Amino acid sequence: MPYFRITLMRSAIGLPSKTHGVLAALGLKKRMATVYHPVSSSVAGQIMRIKELVDVKEVEHAMTKDEMRAARRPDPGYYVEKRDAKVRREREGVEGLAV
Repeated sequence: MPYFRITLMRSAIGLPSKTHGVLAALGLKKRMATVYHPVSSSVAGQIMRIKELVDVKEVEHAMTKDEMRAARRPDPGYYVEKRDAKVRREREGVEGLAV
């Protein structure tokens, strides 16, 4: 079942109260907040009312809050790459000749 992924990109400060009502009905409270709604004509109509404020994509499945948090989390730690001893010796030999 497809879903709309709706992200509030711009604030509704200074806009009419109808706009605030549409945002509240969709569940958007803060900037950069993301909500998922099933694809339907009523939701599409609400999106059209606030199309300048939101970013909308159609996705196959809705993500839970935990899944969104895990997707934003960077990889833990770091990786140390070790150079091969043969390559290191060759490089040191080339550097010694160049100097």
